[in-house]
Amino acid sequence: MDLSNLKGPKKQKRKRVGRGEASGLGKTSGKGHKGQKARSGGGVSPGFEGGQMPLQRRLPKKGFTNIFKIHYNIVNLKDLVQFESGAVITPDSLREKGIVKRSGPIKLLSQGDVSAAFTIMLDRTSTAARKKIEAAGGKVEIA
Repeated sequence: MDLSNLKGPKKQKRKRVGRGEASGLGKTSGKGHKGQKARSGGGVSPGFEGGQMPLQRRLPKKGFTNIFKIHYNIVNLKDLVQFESGAVITPDSLREKGIVKRSGPIKLLSQGDVSAAFTIMLDRTSTAARKKIEAAGGKVEIA
């Protein structure tokens, strides 16, 4: 098979309604007789069940969304290998290196090991991450 053998999609002919009985779509134009769906602009909205209580209103409401929730950008210790020893790690330096892409507060977690001494100035750090950094000779400051 090559490009010369390819065939495009079949183009379906446009439905021409109201052009006589012999066309198969004359008189009522394929809409049947009377009723809501036969009218101009007629039809029901999605989810309408003929007057019966719709499913989305029959089901119980559950929970809520807290609009004040803070979504932290997560950074692990294993992500800090890109920095040289003695570096000061700030939110701006993490964004420059491409470790954090979204805006917002940053939290440092303890997954991975750290061998170099860093000065870390982030919004939050976990206790385990703080212990690992201080054990390696670094220090943590909450910005």
